[in-house]
Amino acid sequence: MGRAKALASFLRSPLCAGALLIVFAASFALRHNVVLSAASENPEPPVRVPSNVAWTPETIAFASSGDAFRGLLIARRCNHCHGSEGFSSEAAVPNLAGEDLLYLWKQLEDFRSGKRESHVMQPIAGALSPRDMTDVAKYFSMLPTASDPQDTRSFPQPMQDASFASTAVRLIVFGDGQRGIPPCQSCHGPVGYVRGASTLAYQNGGYLRQQLEDFATGDRTNDINLRRRTIARELTAEDRTALSQFYGAALAPGVNPRR
Repeated sequence: MGRAKALASFLRSPLCAGALLIVFAASFALRHNVVLSAASENPEPPVRVPSNVAWTPETIAFASSGDAFRGLLIARRCNHCHGSEGFSSEAAVPNLAGEDLLYLWKQLEDFRSGKRESHVMQPIAGALSPRDMTDVAKYFSMLPTASDPQDTRSFPQPMQDASFASTAVRLIVFGDGQRGIPPCQSCHGPVGYVRGASTLAYQNGGYLRQQLEDFATGDRTNDINLRRRTIARELTAEDRTALSQFYGAALAPGVNPRR
């Protein structure tokens, strides 16, 4: 009974309360350190904003306000790669003639800000002022897509495998609902044009193939809301080849290469 009374007295004493507080604090600190250690061993990937562009009415108005004639003068430095009339002589280099104005402006802005990586384009876009980018975008968007006997365009390129045509048509016109893939033409035309989406009808096949690969692997990440990355990852290697060859051969709906 004497020991029981002594234990009861100790438990009610401030000394016991202090000891319990110390034990609790030590236990909490130990658990907290373990959590921090585990977190440090498996850090979360940093949050990456795909683009600084937000399609507000003010942004759209500014991007659309370019001077095409001034853009013509600035774009002379672009001729070496993209052709004097906006069509490249290399299938791996994008054609810019007739491209969507907002898409062109956004890509220049993404190159300038580093949201789209390119050892070639980043320094070029970095040297342009905001007004320069609107002017260049306006100029290229207004260029005709009809061929000129004197230009050196590589577009269109013949399909290397005609058996891919049926796959491309299915994806462009119908998409693939089971994989959550919408029809290409619902965003890239001619059925619909999503703001800031590329016009694919006159694009080189080699360039398209590389961009689909880069979106699928995450090497290109400047698509707002991850739309293109999500779709590209659902496409098989055969799908990506079929689409790039079909578009590059000027077989997209409504295309008239006039060659």
